[in-house]
Amino acid sequence: MYELADAVVEQDWKGIREEIGDLLLHMAFYARIGKEQQQFTMDEVIDQICEKLISRHPHIYGDVQVADEEEVKANWEKLKLKEGKTSVLAGVPNGLPAMVKAWRMQEKARKIGFEWEHKADVWKKVEEETAELKEAETLGVQEKVEEEFGDLLFSLVNYARFLQVDPELALERTNRKFKSRFMQMEVMAKERNLSLENMSLQEMDALWNDIKKQ
Repeated sequence: MYELADAVVEQDWKGIREEIGDLLLHMAFYARIGKEQQQFTMDEVIDQICEKLISRHPHIYGDVQVADEEEVKANWEKLKLKEGKTSVLAGVPNGLPAMVKAWRMQEKARKIGFEWEHKADVWKKVEEETAELKEAETLGVQEKVEEEFGDLLFSLVNYARFLQVDPELALERTNRKFKSRFMQMEVMAKERNLSLENMSLQEMDALWNDIKKQ
């Protein structure tokens, strides 16, 4: 999945095709194991997802009327609860990366109305969490610092949603930008017969700024 995501970000269609094949290979493996263990077949897997999509889209396959996309999503969560889910957050896998998980939980909570009304209020929460982090740092209790740092990240993910920015994608693009500039800085230093290890932070920062200008 990560390799597929990487190919998608790079708009590498050849890579996307290859990584989709790798994913399908895993699905085929699991389906084969399920059949050998007499648990399920690939046909049953496909039938089940078709039935789920039909049951959760009564506005398409039934006579339910909806006003917009948001109502569709809200109905989706209500139908999941009727199917036996104990919580609207039950469908968020524990194994997701933390930032993606935060986004998914906030989105699901939003669908039942647990959401800030105004973007400005969300930013106030970010500022509040920033102040609490600084206060925890002053107290010097590492466990509290970690807790407040997590709260700040969670609030920033929430703000990202209001900005309609995917925080995981935004951070990945920044990672790529940093990697590209740093590697260019290494090349530039070598061209000038310099060694980053022996340079001061100010000297390296000057190289960094030269790279940014380019």
